[in-house]
Amino acid sequence: MSELRENKEQQVTAGEEEDTNRQPGGGTEEQPPEDDREPGSGGEEGQEDRSSPDVLEATGEAETDLHDDDDDFMTTDVLETVEEAETQADLPDDPEQLREPQRKENVGNSTATVKVVLVPDSHVMTVAFAIGLSIQELKLHLATELRVPAEVLQISLDGRVVEEQQSLMELGVQPHSSTRMEMTSTDPTTHPLRPLRPPEHDNMPDVITVRVQTDEDMFQEVVVEIERPPQQKAFLGGYRHRLTGAEYHHAAVQTLPKRRPDRGVVVFSRTTQVQTGERSQAQQCPVDVSTQMTGIGCYVSCMNDKLVVPGKYTTADQYHDTRLRAAIRLQSFARRWLAQQEVDRLRRDRDRRLAWQEMQERRRREEKEEQLRDRRHRWMNPQRREDFNLLYHALEKWRCEEEERINSSLRGAERKAALCSVLEQETQLIAAIGRHRIAVQNNNYNKAVRSFLDKSAAPHQWRAADGGLIEMDSPHTIRARELRDLYNNVSLSSVSREHRLHILMTLKHTVKEHECQLTRDIVDLVDREVDLMTRGVKAANLEGLRKRISTLFLQYIKTPVFNPEVAKLLKVPQNPSQLKNDMFLCRSCHRYLQSADFSPSASTRLSGRCRDCTGLDNIARSRDDFSCYKNILRRLRVEEQLLNEEAKIPFLLQVEDVRYLVEVVWASRSALRASSDLYNLVFVRWERQWDWSPWNCILLSKEETSAHLEVEDVHKLYEATFIRRIQHKHTLARRYFSQIPVMAEYLDSQPSTALGNQLVSKPITMVTSKNATDTPPASAH
Repeated sequence: MSELRENKEQQVTAGEEEDTNRQPGGGTEEQPPEDDREPGSGGEEGQEDRSSPDVLEATGEAETDLHDDDDDFMTTDVLETVEEAETQADLPDDPEQLREPQRKENVGNSTATVKVVLVPDSHVMTVAFAIGLSIQELKLHLATELRVPAEVLQISLDGRVVEEQQSLMELGVQPHSSTRMEMTSTDPTTHPLRPLRPPEHDNMPDVITVRVQTDEDMFQEVVVEIERPPQQKAFLGGYRHRLTGAEYHHAAVQTLPKRRPDRGVVVFSRTTQVQTGERSQAQQCPVDVSTQMTGIGCYVSCMNDKLVVPGKYTTADQYHDTRLRAAIRLQSFARRWLAQQEVDRLRRDRDRRLAWQEMQERRRREEKEEQLRDRRHRWMNPQRREDFNLLYHALEKWRCEEEERINSSLRGAERKAALCSVLEQETQLIAAIGRHRIAVQNNNYNKAVRSFLDKSAAPHQWRAADGGLIEMDSPHTIRARELRDLYNNVSLSSVSREHRLHILMTLKHTVKEHECQLTRDIVDLVDREVDLMTRGVKAANLEGLRKRISTLFLQYIKTPVFNPEVAKLLKVPQNPSQLKNDMFLCRSCHRYLQSADFSPSASTRLSGRCRDCTGLDNIARSRDDFSCYKNILRRLRVEEQLLNEEAKIPFLLQVEDVRYLVEVVWASRSALRASSDLYNLVFVRWERQWDWSPWNCILLSKEETSAHLEVEDVHKLYEATFIRRIQHKHTLARRYFSQIPVMAEYLDSQPSTALGNQLVSKPITMVTSKNATDTPPASAH
């Protein structure tokens, strides 16, 4: 009976304290069943888990076991229902009968971790739920979390829909275990299932279960809800280890420090250190204070006594003088160290500067050598029109030097004979250059034809989302590839007789698919070659016929009706109305050509002569080489593109305009040292805070550009005479380019000086050097 009475008292105590840890659904966190207890706990009867303050304190200090760390989303609310614990007045005498209904009630109130997967987004919500509650109550809780009606929710377990009246215990969920369910919405359009919790709160569960030891052999499962503050903890400072360099930060805690117990007396007082009010304290000992010493009947040991001998007295001046000398000595060592550091820095700067200058000089020297090697290679193996212009320019230079030498040394008949010899040599050299040019044109023609066929037969390409290259063949590209392969076979010269006959028969069957005059001509030529081959005619005698067949078949390939893929590669548009708008008359050869056959200029007007007539006139008369001006323009565009991606004026200029600036405005010389090497001259900005333009530029050598670009204000560094000379050249350039409509709109983009405005408003008489008397480029007309 005494044990029964103790059990009743413990149950009443547990009922009064059960509000401490409530579980969803109104149950109280009870003792786990017999199977979950640790060994040794089953022998003690009538003991219930308590939630005392000591237990709660132990709960806060115990290590927590985080459930489902890899879940994406977890819920924070735990359903709480308050249920009053009623103590029973009359209990049966048998303790086992008393424990049996309580054990059933404890099993129903035990919690389990329920993971709910939201379909179709696969988000996971985790909640600690009492296994005695029904699925309907779980739906109501989840509907509150997701803010959707509970009627549209449908929960499935292992692929089948569960009924709302069933409980988690009936579904086979064990206490303190974990189960996984799927939840869908019957109306996903109107009420989709989306978690409302922000992603930053999903890296840690909101509800955890802590196992706390309440007694020697008693344990209790406590559900702990984690609260997350919306703000970050402030940085409270810290310290750094001098040797290891590790940093340690002060941590902020959520609990206040423990308060020391009150002793009943004042331990810390202000009056022990500071004199307050009129209270004073005597500095001398009172008269009745005595000192212990050896006397009659009293012996005091002197073993620990010290003999104090007065030393040399130091005055205040001597003390301060010693401190001053020590400070001066420390300062001397410190200043010596600083001076050594400064000297080392200056030495390193000097070494870096010398190394940079050497590198720049080496780079300029290598660039000059590269230009000379490229020029020599173009002399020996010309391939482009600019290369032949270089040959003709060298030929003209040689002729002028020979004429000058003959005119200065010979007279009369000898002079005429020498001039005739020079003329004959010039004629032979022109003929040799012409023969080489014809051979190069034939080679370039074959390369251009094969490049054209390869472009038409190339598959369509584009970049995929993952960065890979996707290729696709269309019926048109397959047709173009077949015609390209057939043209390559037809163009072969050294093949056997049977192979050639097979190629001709394939060509004949290919072109006979379309009936027109071109295909009939190709078929007639093919039949003629087959007949001559059967008669035993040599291949060398058939070379002209085979050339005609290749030319007509190439014309067949370039026809969009037979090969639709070449329509996008032809220069001549297929629409006659569009062709009419893009045709211009050449005043020299009197041919109607497209705009692409004329040399462009910044004036946006085409010159009167086509490219072929301009090149022929250059070969016959001036024989100028524009490669150096092209290099100056290319370098200018690259540098301005690096400084300003939106630069426009350098890309509007053409080679003829750069030639006018160099030869007429700047007299083909550097502005500082008058260097006349065109391969070493570049255009840079006059005032570097403004974009480059013909009225904000200066012509310098490559060695002078680095020093000029470091100038912040040109008006403070250069002399007034030099500045006025540069401004005069800017005015000449502004006057010339103001006649071009596309350049006129950029005249006001930069402020002009008073001298420039005065010169622009008045007529100018331009005085140029002897070398600049040539006809201005086409853009000046």
